[in-house]
Amino acid sequence: MSSGLETRATTLDLDDLVGLAWSGRIRVPHFQRDFRWTRQDVIRLLDSVVKRYPVGGLLLWRRPAPAQRLTLGALRIDAPQVDQALWVVDGQQRVTSLANALHPDGARDPRFDLGCDVRDDRIVSRPGTDDPYVIPLPTLFDLAKVLDWFATHPEVGDYRNRAFELAKHLRQFAIPAYQVVQDDTRVLRDIFDRMNSYGKRLSRAEIFSALNAGDESDAEHTLSIDQIADHVEDESGFGRVDADTVLRAILARRGPDVHREIRLEFDDDNRRGDLEFRNEDRDSAFAAGEEALVRAVRFLQSIGVPHVTLLAYRYLLVVLTRVFAHHPDPDPANLRLLGRWYWRAAVLGPEIFKGSATGAVRILCTRVDPADLSGSIRDLLGALDERQVKVDERQVKVDERQVKIPELRRFRTNEASAKITLCSWWELGPRSPDTGVQFELSQLTEALIDRATAADAVAVFVARRFVPEPYRLWASNRALVPVLIEPANGVSGAFLQRPFDVAEDIWAQVLQSHSISPESERHLAAGDTVAFLESRRMDLQRVLGSFLARKCEWGFENTPPLHELLIEDLDGAGDDDAA
Repeated sequence: MSSGLETRATTLDLDDLVGLAWSGRIRVPHFQRDFRWTRQDVIRLLDSVVKRYPVGGLLLWRRPAPAQRLTLGALRIDAPQVDQALWVVDGQQRVTSLANALHPDGARDPRFDLGCDVRDDRIVSRPGTDDPYVIPLPTLFDLAKVLDWFATHPEVGDYRNRAFELAKHLRQFAIPAYQVVQDDTRVLRDIFDRMNSYGKRLSRAEIFSALNAGDESDAEHTLSIDQIADHVEDESGFGRVDADTVLRAILARRGPDVHREIRLEFDDDNRRGDLEFRNEDRDSAFAAGEEALVRAVRFLQSIGVPHVTLLAYRYLLVVLTRVFAHHPDPDPANLRLLGRWYWRAAVLGPEIFKGSATGAVRILCTRVDPADLSGSIRDLLGALDERQVKVDERQVKVDERQVKIPELRRFRTNEASAKITLCSWWELGPRSPDTGVQFELSQLTEALIDRATAADAVAVFVARRFVPEPYRLWASNRALVPVLIEPANGVSGAFLQRPFDVAEDIWAQVLQSHSISPESERHLAAGDTVAFLESRRMDLQRVLGSFLARKCEWGFENTPPLHELLIEDLDGAGDDDAA
């Protein structure tokens, strides 16, 4: 039996494809997954286009579309009503990347701000560069703008013909596309399901978004998980929190079990007793969840975690979101205790919960009482104290003497120990070895756009090939420098000598801000790599030990705020008087 499906195999020039997207003739169904590519993914796509590599085909659904304001990556498009729009069933990431990277407005977003280095036809990221040989892609895509570029930059005139050739190739690059004509949406869902079954599995957040998407007509006014991540990043400079963590944070606000069944979360017939906001609709839950998540992020920044890539464990942010959802304005004493809890939990890790982050977040979220802030924080701290650690083959309760400070002979930016270490370095106020000025959060944020770890903000003193093998992972060969520093002759020249325009006293502050003692500086200047690494490791170990002693406050009692103690005393005094 025929499904009435009509499929047309065509090709679209890149010029036509992005033109359709910019005019609103190409639409993305709101149940589709959010844009999830990183800047590096976009670079690889455009680099493939420049190299004339195939980039895969598109599957487009031809059907009517209403007039609406669209969001396509960083672009905002006022789309008219059309009878024959092309809805993207497969290829959303590619269409979004191309439409944004080639449009001046889209290229304002760092993910899409790319250029082509005409010296070797290489696609590169543009933020922070003013190299005239790197032509912005929106300029290269417009022949008139290419002429203006060479008129403004005559020093690159030798590459003019090459740029014209690249511009022509970009516009004419052909992309295969299947256009499906079918009124039955069930057939399209079946095609979508089958195609996505062969690719990357949908995340829990993507499944949740698709299940709770609502009507297409309401999509413009509906807050999504992806938008919440954008808002948190924009408001705080904390970087982009991944979608699954955002979802768990939203769920944690509504109930302690963040791994519960999500398919009935907002079902009118599902008024479960374990949810604290049972009559809340999806939009209200998302808006309130975003507010709590922002508070949690700002709290982390206030206690020394400046960026998401320096967050020891993501589940700790989920627990904090639950705390700030129910207790949005804690008093200073409880904030101090909450900071103590975070750092102790970060050092101890999920190992004390039998190594499971799933178990840890479930246990910790149940300790947060919506009606009792002080009791919640004491219970969170108590959950750590109740756990046991292994010492000399014996299981003993957690104690300061058994807590192991992160090992500085192993430094990997995707591990919690390195993230904690980097937080201790950030607290020192690292300064630029080029200018002597202390780095700002915005520079750290810019260096780590779309990055899962802080690797791009970490410089090395001595290139790996010049370091003896046993020392290659040592933290003492790293520095927190969120700007590009190229090693000169194997050694980071930025730290070898004081820049001419930086005063001696400022230079001393630069070295101190990176825990480089005079002794370590002499070893580095003399080229004695091992002596430098050994000397600086001891300095860094002291810095980290002092940092954690102040943050964890192991020797302090977890007492409630003074005002609560005073109330209890007054109540007791009243009883005595009555007696």
